[in-house]
Amino acid sequence: MRRTLVSKVFFFMRSYGQLIGKKMDDINVLHHRCLLNLRRRIRDIGDGRPAQERYMRLQKDGDTLSYQGNSEEVGCYVAGHPLSKGNCYFEVTLADTGVRGTIAVGLVPKFYRLDHQPGWLPYSVAYHADNGKLYNGNPVGQQFGPKCARGDRIGCGIHSENIEAGFTIVFFTKNGNKVGSVEVPVSAEGLFPAVGMHSMGEEVKVDLQAEWFLEEDESMMMVDSHEDDWGRLFDVRVSGTLLEYVGKGKSIMDVGLAQARQPLTTRCHYYEVEIVDAGEKCYIALGLARRDYPRNRHPGWSRGSVAYHADDGKIFHGSGVGDAFGPRCLKGDIMGCGIMFPRDYILDGEGGDVGDWDLMEVRPGHAGVQNVLYLNDDEEEEEEEEEEEDGEDVEQGQEGRNVTVFFTRNGKLMGRREMGVPPGGLYPTVGMLSSGEKVKVDLHPLSG
Repeated sequence: MRRTLVSKVFFFMRSYGQLIGKKMDDINVLHHRCLLNLRRRIRDIGDGRPAQERYMRLQKDGDTLSYQGNSEEVGCYVAGHPLSKGNCYFEVTLADTGVRGTIAVGLVPKFYRLDHQPGWLPYSVAYHADNGKLYNGNPVGQQFGPKCARGDRIGCGIHSENIEAGFTIVFFTKNGNKVGSVEVPVSAEGLFPAVGMHSMGEEVKVDLQAEWFLEEDESMMMVDSHEDDWGRLFDVRVSGTLLEYVGKGKSIMDVGLAQARQPLTTRCHYYEVEIVDAGEKCYIALGLARRDYPRNRHPGWSRGSVAYHADDGKIFHGSGVGDAFGPRCLKGDIMGCGIMFPRDYILDGEGGDVGDWDLMEVRPGHAGVQNVLYLNDDEEEEEEEEEEEDGEDVEQGQEGRNVTVFFTRNGKLMGRREMGVPPGGLYPTVGMLSSGEKVKVDLHPLSG
């Protein structure tokens, strides 16, 4: 009887112990899972994903930020997480530039002061829309790119290859086109997307998940195919048919020059330039120049050149002093330049390889290529009478080598100027001299 009772008690105690052990195992598993979840949350917070974004003197409605200050104090927004290898770019669309358009887009440390524009303090960098300047840890900016207006998109990203080394390359874009880049130090927390505003009415839309791809192969093919059209490029960047001024723009010696590889001929006697962005001053000039034209001189300023200048509408013909010629040209205007070759002139070397242009000469002939812009007899007589009345000086070349250069604006003839053809011919030449200037060039508008 006692043995049976002891056996039952022992069996009960063993069963209870097994049950308790199983419950403890379940508790341990649950505890382990809780620890994993906690670690995951801590890690996520360390990565900045759920971190709190910060802003002051701004109203935030979804992805829209609006300035709420009194135009005397800066309002600043700092995103909740830094840029990283997996998320290395963001964009800001200028919905409204307000009173002054003092909007800045860039990167800052995590605990950046919200009463300062991005770029003003150390370890921050920003592109400012109102003046096109880059501020790199300094309240004094440097000329960097074009100004930005309502509707423009400013992008900012990093090349993250060297970010662990304590520095990275930060680049900026405008409407998807790269403006430039700069190397900046990286703080321990990383670089956080930031937007600054400083005047009433300013409003932007922020896209922290934006992507920007540079198709290097296709882009290089496009650029190379058009760079072949240019024989000389100084302080000018080529992107397809677009020419962009990238010089300092601080003095008259900072001219950006683009000269075509081939001169105008009776087969290709005209080209056009569209002003895509007038930049700060619209110091844009198009004309013709000798092959060895000085790189730091605007077309028209030195001998062997003639040019129509957009900023003042003057024509410059081998002199730094221009003559009143036509209206000023602004963004969207199309300026053209061509040569009216006399009917009995042909050019040796036409149709040859690039190297043949060195041997090109102008000489009388009987069977030149037909040209719709050849001078007729009445035009020649009229031109001669005008020159006699005005007493204009004509640049003389070798005997039988004078041609008439003409300029157009939006398809209308602005005027003509006779000049001598220098050895090697007259090359399409475009000059720019102020920040932000961009033009689109068509060297063969009459073909096809």
